[in-house]
Amino acid sequence: MSDTIHDVHNPEDVKLITLARSSRARNGAAEGAAVRDETGRTYVATTVALPSLDLSALQAAVAAAVSSGAARLEAAVVVSEASALADADRAAAGDLKAAVVVLAAPDGTPVRVERA
Repeated sequence: MSDTIHDVHNPEDVKLITLARSSRARNGAAEGAAVRDETGRTYVATTVALPSLDLSALQAAVAAAVSSGAARLEAAVVVSEASALADADRAAAGDLKAAVVVLAAPDGTPVRVERA
């Protein structure tokens, strides 16, 4: 289910937005992402664009979570100028059964929320 939303009330989800924004700004990346796994651990990443590897920020954050042993995601956030989640991002979050995926604008304003 998808909803347009203007704010996120869960403080832990707000924290993910802050982490994703900070990572994006620090690296000068097109996107930043942060995810929280079933134990509350967070993973942050930005877009990876190498000649041999191309990952969206959310794909990179999901990969970091999986490589650390995460089996599920409580939440995922992407900070981007995009107006919609990419299908590949939706699929990556879905692989770990993310309960909520938030797309936020670069200023941190939530644009879309997708709930499982």
